[in-house]
Amino acid sequence: MTTRAGRIARTLLFFSLFLCLTLLPSPSSATTVVFTNNQWDSQMFHNEVARFIVENGFKGYEVEISTGSTNLNWQGIINGDVDVDIESWTDNIATYKDDVARGDIIPLGVLVPDSAQGFYVPRYVIEGDPERGIKPSAPDLKNVTDLTRYADVFADPEEPGRGRLYGAIPGWLIDGVLFKKYERYGLDKNYNYFRTGSEAVLFASLSSAYNLGEPWVGYCYEPSWITGKLDLVMLGDAPYDPALYLEGGCEIPKQALRIVCGAHFPEKAPDLVGFFRKYSTGSELVSEALAHMEETGASHRETAIWFLTKHDALLDAWLAPEQAATTREALARLGASGSARPPGDSK
Repeated sequence: MTTRAGRIARTLLFFSLFLCLTLLPSPSSATTVVFTNNQWDSQMFHNEVARFIVENGFKGYEVEISTGSTNLNWQGIINGDVDVDIESWTDNIATYKDDVARGDIIPLGVLVPDSAQGFYVPRYVIEGDPERGIKPSAPDLKNVTDLTRYADVFADPEEPGRGRLYGAIPGWLIDGVLFKKYERYGLDKNYNYFRTGSEAVLFASLSSAYNLGEPWVGYCYEPSWITGKLDLVMLGDAPYDPALYLEGGCEIPKQALRIVCGAHFPEKAPDLVGFFRKYSTGSELVSEALAHMEETGASHRETAIWFLTKHDALLDAWLAPEQAATTREALARLGASGSARPPGDSK
């Protein structure tokens, strides 16, 4: 009896284990590709454009996003934890050339060939705006060094007697360069270097000042919706010198924004490499998309769908015919309305 009871118990145990195993969901066979999100709008927009194409135009891929600072994500690419950095400001990364030379980083293509960044002011600060009844408040302002004479114009509302210079976002590599410039040019004597903490707050401060016709000076970059929408002037600086750039001693050069990947990526996703080598936009197209996002309140994903629908010919430039066709089919399933928003997606 004991032996027979033991056999029955073992049989029941085996059957229970079999049911548990068969009822468990099977693991996904899709390869996960990880994009960086260094937390600025144009990169988040590009991420959603590329995500839609990778997940719908190709087979067997899903995209995840690694949100963090530029430094952390860059190290993640080198370590193999992150795969692709879309819209990489490689001139801001001191180790870029060495990382490429060692084979840790692979440049795939040029996303935007004509980006710019620096300290900007509204044009009416220098030239005035008769239609709005605004007189020039800093008519001789041309270069960053001239700001030392205009601290009273760009007054810090929280500290009378000092000016306010809006810096870049903490965690962005350019922020360190700009802070060194702030100290090197003596602006720390009569200005506060003010970090807003996010791109949204930075641009909101500029937009608010612009609508009121008030002076404002601070960091901006192109392409962005704010530089595309408002009439701004980038202040001049000393000619570019690679030996002085990272120390804040000269202008920030215009640079090509690149798509880069880790050394592991071509083996992990070989059929995506060709797409990223062809994927290119430009400041005008990106500014148009970001302005649409700002004006309509659309999410990054919704803007990506709107963009792919409006600029349908780009699919033929980026993709093989079969991949372009399946991407268009996915857009058609959404009604080409851009209304689909996945859970957790936000502007």
